[in-house]
Amino acid sequence: MLAIPFFILAVLSLPAWADTPSPLQPPPGSEVQLFIENDMLARTDRNYTNGLKLGVGIPFDLLQMPAAEVLRAIDPDGGADIHVGLFVGQNMYTPQDITLVTAQPHDRPWAAWLYLGGVAQRARGNRLDTVEFDVGMVGPAALGEPAQKAWHGLVDTYTPRGWQNQIPNEPAFVLTYVQKRRFGNDNADLVVNGGGSLGTVLTHARAGLMLRLGQRLTGFGPDTIEPGGAMLHGTRAVGASNFAGISWSVFAAVDHRYVAHNIFLDGPVFRDGPSVDRRPHVRDRSVGFSLRLDKLRFSWTRVARSAEFHNAPGVGTQRFDSLNLGMEF
Repeated sequence: MLAIPFFILAVLSLPAWADTPSPLQPPPGSEVQLFIENDMLARTDRNYTNGLKLGVGIPFDLLQMPAAEVLRAIDPDGGADIHVGLFVGQNMYTPQDITLVTAQPHDRPWAAWLYLGGVAQRARGNRLDTVEFDVGMVGPAALGEPAQKAWHGLVDTYTPRGWQNQIPNEPAFVLTYVQKRRFGNDNADLVVNGGGSLGTVLTHARAGLMLRLGQRLTGFGPDTIEPGGAMLHGTRAVGASNFAGISWSVFAAVDHRYVAHNIFLDGPVFRDGPSVDRRPHVRDRSVGFSLRLDKLRFSWTRVARSAEFHNAPGVGTQRFDSLNLGMEF
């Protein structure tokens, strides 16, 4: 469940440095984005049970340069400026019954993923291209056990007892490309997407579409925690420069993914660890709403995800909520 590692607090303090010259000083027109995904409102505590992601537009070439170079290679004649951002995040995954101490070889493995991500993005016309490069650790070093236990202790609920069965420590990475295209007007539009990921964390291809209805629609749909899901402020301003006032939308979306590898189901790449029989096809259905007031943005998305692994009927399916809060500076 929900907890914030100490280094996230350090990133949150970055905008306060605006008056002090520093190599990490956020550039003009920056922002902070916070993503929270959790299954608590859906009244479950299993599978993908919690995700946190915090982003800020600061230069950090070690991670942003690979993403920007891949984006230039994909579309060398793009011409438009490339905007970059830095993210830090943590995801947690658990079996259906988190009170069991013993291993559950036929249910989802315990796992956590702690990472830094560099994002490069370019928007022109009705097209948005995003490349994200994430690198981090899975296993106990990802701090899933203390984070979940601290949160459960705070809200006074049952203690998760099976983290000793989690996927072992292993460095991991994933490179993701997503392209979105928007068709419509300020009151109704259709956003289609396609892309994929390659890496030891996840290798898959994806495609989907979203229908939005609202007022003063901008951008390419709500931001999400998944790699390539966020829209940066510099890119957002291409379609909404000096935005003021209110914009809102309600939306419904479907996505289909063909998954060739998922470390949280297949187990670690370079050593032995728990795993389950992964399903190659995964579908998401989602609904939600978004609201923008001047430079403050909020969106809520309810996701219904099909089973990601073979087990008893219904065990692998789940619902969770995705919340995004953004503030531009």
